[in-house]
Amino acid sequence: MLPTLGGRIQTRLILLAVVGGVVTLIIGPLLPISAPLSAVYQDTFVILAAVAVLGIGWECLYHFLMQWRWEKDWPTLFGLATAIPEGLLVWVLLAAGAIPGITGTVPAAAFVIDFALVWLAVWLVANGPMRVPFIRWRFHGGRLV
Repeated sequence: MLPTLGGRIQTRLILLAVVGGVVTLIIGPLLPISAPLSAVYQDTFVILAAVAVLGIGWECLYHFLMQWRWEKDWPTLFGLATAIPEGLLVWVLLAAGAIPGITGTVPAAAFVIDFALVWLAVWLVANGPMRVPFIRWRFHGGRLV
């Protein structure tokens, strides 16, 4: 599959909303945050939304960088490794108070657990089970709509 920029953005946003939302709902109460559950959910879903919004910019950057690659796509493992710069950017913005809607401070351990589990789940679904219900997804450049 050679994903188009639009297909990459659609896939990212839908997977973050569906898979990321479910994972966030499940792990929210288990995170090491000493705050009411409503505040934990608010913070984790705001962070999820920030990852989605910033992800559009990342996809544009990745698309630009891929133009120098022969096959115009990343190896699958690179898709997993992109979690590192993306997570670092979100953490820096979070620490700087640049993400609106956060009710308090988010502990680093809670952020790492939340981000890593959501990212891993989204990556696993995109590279496995998603190909079953969306058979034509691969042939439409990653577009779902």
